[in-house]
Amino acid sequence: MKKRIDEIRPGLPPGVEIHTAYDRSSLISAAVGTLQRALVEAAVVVTLVVLLFLLHIRSVLRVIIEIPFAVLIAFIFMRIFGISSNIMSLGGIALAIGVIVDASIVLVENAHRNVAAAQERKGTLTTEDYVAISIRSAQQVGPAIFFSVLIMVVSFLPVFLLEGQEGKLFRPLAFTKTFVLAGSAIIAITLVPMLMTLLTRGRFRTENRNPVTRVLARLYAPVIRLALTYRKTALGLNVLALLAAVPMILSMGSEFMPPLDEGSLLFMPVTLPSASITEVNRILRVQDAAIRTVPEVETVLGKAGRGETSTDPAPLSMIESIILLKPKNMWRPGLTKNDIVAELDRKLQIPGVRNGWTQPIINRINMLSTGIRTDLGVKVFGTDLDTLEGLALRVEEILRRIPGTADLYAERSEGGMFLDIRIDRNAVGRYGVSVGDVQDVIETALGGENIGTVIEGRERFPIRVRYDRDLRNSLDAIRALPVPVNLSGGGTPSAGLIVPASDAGMPSGGMTAASPPLPPQSAVSQSPLPRRAYVPLSALAGITLEPGPPMIGSENGQLRSIVLLNVRGRDMGSFVGEARETLTRDLNFPAGYTIRWSGQWENQIRAKSRMQLLMPLVFLIIYVMLYFVTRDYLEAFVVMLSVPFALVGGVYLVYFLGYNFSVAVWVGFIALYGLAVETGVVMVVYLHEALDRRLRAHERGERGPLTEQDITEAATEGSVLRLRPKVMTVATAMIALVPIMWSSGTGADVMRPLVAPMIGGLLTSAVHVLVVTPVLFAYMKRRALRKGTLKVSHMNRHAG
Repeated sequence: MKKRIDEIRPGLPPGVEIHTAYDRSSLISAAVGTLQRALVEAAVVVTLVVLLFLLHIRSVLRVIIEIPFAVLIAFIFMRIFGISSNIMSLGGIALAIGVIVDASIVLVENAHRNVAAAQERKGTLTTEDYVAISIRSAQQVGPAIFFSVLIMVVSFLPVFLLEGQEGKLFRPLAFTKTFVLAGSAIIAITLVPMLMTLLTRGRFRTENRNPVTRVLARLYAPVIRLALTYRKTALGLNVLALLAAVPMILSMGSEFMPPLDEGSLLFMPVTLPSASITEVNRILRVQDAAIRTVPEVETVLGKAGRGETSTDPAPLSMIESIILLKPKNMWRPGLTKNDIVAELDRKLQIPGVRNGWTQPIINRINMLSTGIRTDLGVKVFGTDLDTLEGLALRVEEILRRIPGTADLYAERSEGGMFLDIRIDRNAVGRYGVSVGDVQDVIETALGGENIGTVIEGRERFPIRVRYDRDLRNSLDAIRALPVPVNLSGGGTPSAGLIVPASDAGMPSGGMTAASPPLPPQSAVSQSPLPRRAYVPLSALAGITLEPGPPMIGSENGQLRSIVLLNVRGRDMGSFVGEARETLTRDLNFPAGYTIRWSGQWENQIRAKSRMQLLMPLVFLIIYVMLYFVTRDYLEAFVVMLSVPFALVGGVYLVYFLGYNFSVAVWVGFIALYGLAVETGVVMVVYLHEALDRRLRAHERGERGPLTEQDITEAATEGSVLRLRPKVMTVATAMIALVPIMWSSGTGADVMRPLVAPMIGGLLTSAVHVLVVTPVLFAYMKRRALRKGTLKVSHMNRHAG
């Protein structure tokens, strides 16, 4: 569009310029730029974390090489599926940056550990030894990694199946996150194993010789030993942490989506339906002038009525003013967008005008999806317009008392004033004119008539004439409109006839716009009657102003009236809950009349219902997949317990940051569940590895039967000695999200509620996996030992 404007600008007539009134490209560029910076920062942070834990440049290279390749694969898929780079699609990549390297971390770290152990045993290793260790290391954790990535993909199934506005918003995010995970899986099973065989060279430090791992192990070892000793206490503390989240969940508000700061405002005041176009234009000019006095306003453009399109049903009484704000660094110190809205609202208090504030993009989305131009609305359905208006006004009166109500306005079903001209057929017959002739006069004088065309080159302009505004802007002027009457024969004219002094002065075709109405009672000449005379329109028709509906709204075959409002200072969920109770108590509906809440609440309820239906199904699918990994129902359940404990940390952080439950927050929890299950799977793999080593030694006759103490020692070993990969996967996934949480640019206000539950949930799920999972594992294996069913797990069938 900008290029096209630049092309036609040189050819504009002298004095004609094109000025942009509203440009969304700056908003798009700013939002995409915020996510791009977060992506780069996240990649750098992940690289530093991996380097800090491995302290081996080649191993770090094998891990971080997955980031650019996986992102490149994701962009290839985006091109194939026609997904553009926007805040949501890039957000999906940002959410997956920390997860991309998880598979490589586990693969490379396992090879790193096995090579270091082999070097301690044998000293110098041959090329064949490095290749064999790399292959065996990949076989040990490969199946678990595959199912972990698959579980993360499946956990996002509810996002793919969202409907309506929420589906359009988050489906690109779900696609790009899946593309990145698919790309990382492809790299992990092809490129990374190959690089492991090539780059697994040099001296490797065992975990106890790595200073970072050694410090973490010294802090963690006493904790896990205490937990395994006092198992009931450890479990009780975790259950208490879970129960503490319940009152937080119950006290948190709810909304459809966190608002995106568009950098602009849309002012939508509404006048009374009886306001004329002249008065609406005057109000528009006054308001725009007042808006320009605020220093933070860059430009303002207002319009009244609707465009000449059937998709814009705006009445004349509705005004729209797009307000573009200056960059925030040019605002007065300490001023927020809400402060600007409050200041503008104070300046624009005009009698007979009800103010309304929103933003251009969300307003168009709301109007297209729900027919409501505010964030929230109450639709009243019934059969009679007068009753509907009375009910809507009563709803407005009740809602005004509820805290949080803003921009409240009940649409008036009645109140429009219409010019009603009823032609008297008897009078028309007496004067010898037809009804069509009278209608032609009315049409020409009031509406105008095309009488010709001006031709200028290839351009055509119609010539349209009608009476001057002063001759048609009042009832008296309209009643005095002269209607030509054809007279024949002789005699005296009837009373009320207007006879011109010379018939030649009047064109035979009727009147023109330049012909003023003649006095209704002209002196009548006693000479023979001319062929043409005039009567006032009032002699042929009754002319009155009648009240009526300015616009008849209907939906689903029923008449409809709307109460518009926004909610400020509280969450939408609690507001609607209180409003429903109040309306049920204080408002009695006649038979055949109902109400329905609409706007973003309609979207919120639809998304909530969809989530409630899909989440149990997804949990069941994840549980079945975990069973295929563990081949044990109880162990699959133990791994699934990481999900509710991940919920704990997510709820804690969302609560303390003051966010409401929204679709963005729930998508963050969905992404968190996959990560939490992945961490639990990795822990179970290493716990089995430590225990299976003892079981195989017993099978080979190298030691006696296992005891409960052996199970405790195996749980301690699998937890402490395999601390590094577990901490690395959690740290990379969590720290990679911190740049998004810290960002403050355009679009960050939507992404922060999405990553908050992931950061908090990863922290508590890590604590659960590192402490509670070994305890539950020890419980299960002690029980199996007493029953005589303890055996080597199939998860580590490739272990030595």
